[in-house]
This record gives sequence, C-alpha cells and structure tokens, in this order.
Amino acid sequence: MQQKRRFNKINIEISNICNLQCSFCPPVEREKKMMSLEVFQSVIAQVAPMTDQVTLHLMGDPLVHPKLAEFLSICKAHQVPVFLVTNGVLMNEIKEELLLDPIIRQVNFSLHSFHDNYGDKDPSIYLAKIFRFTERAFAERPELYINYRLWNLDEPLGVGLQNRSMLERVCKHFDFSFNQDIDVRRNKSVRVKNRLHLHFDTEFTWPSLDLPALGVKGTCYGLSSHFGVLADGTVVPCCLDKEGKIPLGNVKEALIESILGNERSQTILNGFKNNKLTETLCQRCNYITRFN
Repeated sequence: MQQKRRFNKINIEISNICNLQCSFCPPVEREKKMMSLEVFQSVIAQVAPMTDQVTLHLMGDPLVHPKLAEFLSICKAHQVPVFLVTNGVLMNEIKEELLLDPIIRQVNFSLHSFHDNYGDKDPSIYLAKIFRFTERAFAERPELYINYRLWNLDEPLGVGLQNRSMLERVCKHFDFSFNQDIDVRRNKSVRVKNRLHLHFDTEFTWPSLDLPALGVKGTCYGLSSHFGVLADGTVVPCCLDKEGKIPLGNVKEALIESILGNERSQTILNGFKNNKLTETLCQRCNYITRFN
C-alpha cells in the first residue's frame, strides 16, 4: 500500500506568461519569467517524495513554455504525476503528443477563456483541436482525466450566453444531454463520457492587498494540501498568491524542506489550524468564505 504523501499537489509555475488575458484572471504584475530547467530539476527532485502530483502553473499557461517536453521528461524520471491546466488555444499536433504522455494524470481545458478573449468569434477550429485530443485520449489514454472548464454560465450575462453556446457544442459533439437547470454552485462537476467531465464554477475574486480586510479568523488548505513555487523560485503558501506577496523563501537559496519549516511558514500553518489568519493577504482572500 502506497504511503500517503504530505501534499495533494504542488503548483510549480514554469512560466508566468499567458497567451491570453482573461477578464477573470488579473494580469501578472511581476517581471515576465520562465523557469529554467535547472531550477525545475531541483524542485522536482525535492518535492517528488512529498506530493501526489504537480501542476505546471500558478499563473501563466504551461503550453507557452518552449521546454515543456523537457519538463515532462524530468517529471517522468522522478515519477511525479502532472496535473495540467491550459486554455488550449496553443494546441497543435506537437503539444497533443506531449499531453498524451503517460506522466500526465489530468488535463483541464479552460473553455470559458475563448469567448472572454475573442468575443463572438466562431470557436469551431478551437474546439476541433480540443475534441481531437479528447478522442485520442479515449483511445490511447483511457485512464487520463479531462475536464472542460465552463465558468460563468449565468453571469456576467454576455459571457454566460456565449458559454452556454459552448456547452451546447460540447454536448452535441459527445451526444450528451445536459440538465439546463443544474445549480453550478452545488454541482461543479458532471461526467460526460469515460473520464471526461464538465466543470462549472462562478467567477472568483483574487486576493489583493488593495482589498478590504474580511477578518482575522479563518482557515485554508495552503501549506497543508498544497503550496506554490513561482517562476523565479519564490515559494508561496498557496496557489492564489499570484504576486508572491507572502514570500517564504527561494528555492535558489534554500532547500524546500527548510523553507516549509521556517518561522513564517509555521506561523501561517499553525494559524490556519487554529482558525487564525496571520497574513495580511489571507485576511483579504474571499476563498476563506468557502469554509463557512
């Protein structure tokens, strides 16, 4: 029986650059950066014994990185499964082959990003690439989980209507009947076929130091189920600290185990365990309301 790992996932941001700029995803204020192979190799070697899987983003789209194939090879060498999230716009035959690699456990396609960037443009070509990959996965990688993300079905209204249209195209292609009355706040995932699921949610407000404080009491899964490593090597406590406002240390200067054990990291973690938000950013994160 495999021993339970310390973390469910670790977000490793191989690039903070994205090919799109979605309204629901605030622009990155940090310097544009791509993680080097050397830093990635070091990080994977350190986290391999402690995590069930890694994601290759925090911000940015992993398909942007020109060395994605090498990153996947490093994950494979250390037997670390990959959970990959992409808008899918950059999908082509080469990237299709990469995403069918057995080291990848799950691929999430953010379909809602298309109309958010391209307005009323016909998504047929875009969807054809996603569908082709999915059909290949059914045949060649039946164990691969695939999620089609379709957020904001109802609001904002313009995007909602376009996303409903996208949903109808997906249902038609896979001959799937979707319950239009579904409450996406409660039923966030619906199985379509094999291991393909539709994933629903509503728009999320990213935490920012500019937002008003919501309180000092609350908890979070940061540092208990996951943490993040930004493209420049900065370790952050959770996947929502997109600007590195809670820097715990840098993997270029210290071992990850040491960073996770330092005073700031332990103060944050113990605070979460005792329903106390010790960091200013955490006090302004509306994700804590999901635990109420």
